[in-house]
Amino acid sequence: MPSRLTPSAAPAASTFPALSDFSARLIAWQRRHGRHDLPWQNTRDPYRIWLSEIMLQQTQVSTVIPYYAKFLARFPDVAALAAAPIDDVMALWAGLGYYTRARNLHRCAQAVVERHGGAFPASVDELAELPGIGRSTAAAIASFAFGARATILDGNVKRVLARVFGVEGFPGEKKVENTMWTLAESLLPSNASDDDVSAYTQGLMDLGATLCVRGKPDCLRCPFAVDCLANVTGRQRELPTARPKKTTPTRRTWMLVLRDGNAVMLEKRPPSGIWGGLWSLPEAADEAALAERARAFGGDGSVSPLAPLTHVFTHFRLDIEPRLAELSRGVGAPAALGDAHTAWVALSDLDAFGVPAPVRKLLDGLQGSLL
Repeated sequence: MPSRLTPSAAPAASTFPALSDFSARLIAWQRRHGRHDLPWQNTRDPYRIWLSEIMLQQTQVSTVIPYYAKFLARFPDVAALAAAPIDDVMALWAGLGYYTRARNLHRCAQAVVERHGGAFPASVDELAELPGIGRSTAAAIASFAFGARATILDGNVKRVLARVFGVEGFPGEKKVENTMWTLAESLLPSNASDDDVSAYTQGLMDLGATLCVRGKPDCLRCPFAVDCLANVTGRQRELPTARPKKTTPTRRTWMLVLRDGNAVMLEKRPPSGIWGGLWSLPEAADEAALAERARAFGGDGSVSPLAPLTHVFTHFRLDIEPRLAELSRGVGAPAALGDAHTAWVALSDLDAFGVPAPVRKLLDGLQGSLL
């Protein structure tokens, strides 16, 4: 069994077991047992491949599929996406999470049109210079769209490499990640056809997503079962090394549900930060400040509590205290309150606005209570 190493002492790739047939075995497995019917497969269209790769970052395939279909229906090519208002993009993305991806998606489409005449560049280096496309995503696009011999290193691939080759240390630590990049580069198939390169890249993704999963890996069906150091030493639960534990901080906010009949007031969030660029409910640091906001928007300052809810982000937990306020009978929603940053929106029209998932859940519940 290899000795345990701290992240600061991550081994060089040359110290790992040599599997000269790694790529050949993986390609053969992918062609027989891998995934072949996902909506973004069986195409060399870089736009469709890029769109899927961005959506799949930190998001499961089953969640992505309906969003992918909606985006293609609304934005069939990169020019259509580049020309669309950012609010339309955010509205379609709402609920998919990690909203920086959506903003970068729009910026990237515009950059492809402006810098490259609407055609995605074929090289990994040029792709990686575009907004929202990192080294691994650039390699995936180049491999699937152009047959480039380039390695990927997403979460699934890191898990496969950590287990098969016994890579110690948390993969998010820079030295460990650099070791994995070197190892991954050394495993690329040589003298391979474009189809072989694509099958290899897809095989890495498929193996990590279907067999070498985080919880209970299906080692009996893995093509590397007899060579995998985690399997032969019984260390599947230990590899890859878990992220060092940190206390998750909790933040608290009060949200105003200002209602006028079947319409509510939405406020556009700043372009950066959590839910950047989305439409959400007005917020305040406490209930008194929220009541003042209600008064400023035309209410009488009285608010009543709604059921609290919690949303967990990657780095913190957000406790939301919603409060309902009603405009005085007969006042109506004054059009003057609607500007570039605020809007009165009928509860039945929320689909046209990019609303964060927990806020949408809250407002859907409110709409249900009005039926």
